[in-house]
Amino acid sequence: MNIVALLTGRGNNTLKDKNILPVLGKPLLHYPCRAARGCDSITHYYVSSDDQKILDAAKISANFEPIIRPESLGRPESKHIDVIHHAIDEMRIRGVDPDIVVVLLANSATLKAEWIESAIQEMIHDESITAMAPCYQEQDHHPYRAKRIDENGFLDTFVNLDDIDVSSNRQELETCVFFAHNFWVLRVKNSLEADGGQKPWVFMGDKVKPIMVEGCFDVHTVEDINRTEIWIKENSVEKY
Repeated sequence: MNIVALLTGRGNNTLKDKNILPVLGKPLLHYPCRAARGCDSITHYYVSSDDQKILDAAKISANFEPIIRPESLGRPESKHIDVIHHAIDEMRIRGVDPDIVVVLLANSATLKAEWIESAIQEMIHDESITAMAPCYQEQDHHPYRAKRIDENGFLDTFVNLDDIDVSSNRQELETCVFFAHNFWVLRVKNSLEADGGQKPWVFMGDKVKPIMVEGCFDVHTVEDINRTEIWIKENSVEKY
């Protein structure tokens, strides 16, 4: 199987050059690159960006092959699914037809090689899985507890709870998880090239399994860089 790592990151960010800001003396994107390099199953390594500094940093950090995005895919409103499809098209032009794509987010260093490798192996042995992604449990922000503001300015529920027995105690609610957004493992045939995936991340397909993690996050502020350094030290991922 062709199992491909694809690092994605754009240059146009609110926090200038965030994907290459120094984290323990190395660019932020170094850590997802090295985590991918720590996986035995991955056969090819690419980086997709509109920013030459990101392409160069990934090349230097872990010898990721550059894929230059068109300007239309480097905007804040650009969708990840279009970036991934563009990269896969470029891989195929270069002679690599991927079966599984590990999408690495350049602005997150809170991941481990063993998480990626474990997800790949589970997908190899269970072909019904369309994607796997790290998730964390968050009962405080459960959809049954969330509120929207209606057209009259009053609070209302997002979903109809009339026929559901809902407790105000979060511990009694069904388990609620959110994506950590540090990486996704996607089966190309059943997710990226299939219809009917779960919204809003339709490119994951309809059979998505969680990788349960704790304390993971992506970088949006300078404070997040400091948090990342602490996480790396506490989780001993520098070995990659």
